[in-house]
Amino acid sequence: MADRRPERLAATREALHRAHLDALLVTSLPNIRYLTGFSGTSALLLVGPRELLLLTDFRYETQVAEEIGDFARVSIQSQSLWKGLWTALTQAPGITTIGFESTQLLHRDFQRLLEQGTRWQWRPTTDMVESLRERKDADEVAAISDAAEVAVAALGATIPLVRAGMTELEVAGTLERELRIAGSEGFPFPTIVASGGRSALPHARSSTRELATGDLLLVDFGAIVRGYCSDITRTFVIGAADERQREEFEVVREANALAVAGVRPGMSGRDADALARDYIHLRGHGPRFGHSLGHGLGLEVHEAPRLARTSEAVLPENAVVTIEPGVYVPSWGGIRIEDDVLLRAGGALVLTDFPRELLELT
Repeated sequence: MADRRPERLAATREALHRAHLDALLVTSLPNIRYLTGFSGTSALLLVGPRELLLLTDFRYETQVAEEIGDFARVSIQSQSLWKGLWTALTQAPGITTIGFESTQLLHRDFQRLLEQGTRWQWRPTTDMVESLRERKDADEVAAISDAAEVAVAALGATIPLVRAGMTELEVAGTLERELRIAGSEGFPFPTIVASGGRSALPHARSSTRELATGDLLLVDFGAIVRGYCSDITRTFVIGAADERQREEFEVVREANALAVAGVRPGMSGRDADALARDYIHLRGHGPRFGHSLGHGLGLEVHEAPRLARTSEAVLPENAVVTIEPGVYVPSWGGIRIEDDVLLRAGGALVLTDFPRELLELT
């Protein structure tokens, strides 16, 4: 596996130069992992023209050495990471104007900058590292692909065990067990299992409701492999599907297929969203598709780029995004089909290889 950290660091330093900043304080843990490889939950990273300093605490002394090696200077703090940062900055006289991640910094930490960091000038930045993360390299694509395979394998092992009378929480627990068995490091978000009328809640919480014959069953979940996420949704019927369920399902399935076939790097997020939205509107379900078509995947399950009506940003080549059209009818139920796709110049490559036909679980 190639070490991509030097080129990522070089790109970040170039962005600093363009922004007329002496350094960047990185507080986002996914951004810290992207730049250094460190996967701990306590860290600050200072990126300067020549300086790369990571501060963490004693819990990660062994881990940080293994994950970072000599790529960055590491400072293990026995007390506050911020105290260590102020000390380090006083020893770096060439650094006076420092950017901070305005969308990531907690208010209490922003107060630290104002109250304890008055010796330096602080400038808000937005998406300086996140914009680099949109385009995935070959190793990142491989990790997301593996996470997709783990998710598909877990779903395939779970579906034969689902039956009427199980609670949504039981289904979620079974699926999460199979995810772990298949190799998932964790869960990118709480597994969504929603049945009957509750499937009309796009982000429902799994509950103690028991599955009943005739229910729609919506399952939305993901896996994590080497830190990278997958995200997949499929909708089933407990028992035999009725005519309306089949008709509504076909609308969503076709919208998914149209979007996967039409999405390309270089188009705007708004135009990508329209690939599915226009078809759903044509079939008379426009108001029932209330969320965006999709989002980027990577170290976070929701990251740039966005496939949404409000997004004019261009989709970059080699981004991995979700395609997840849905139709939701209050009290009746909802249907969503979500796939993870790699945006290539020649067309989208689907990474989530699980049937999109309506499956009846008996």
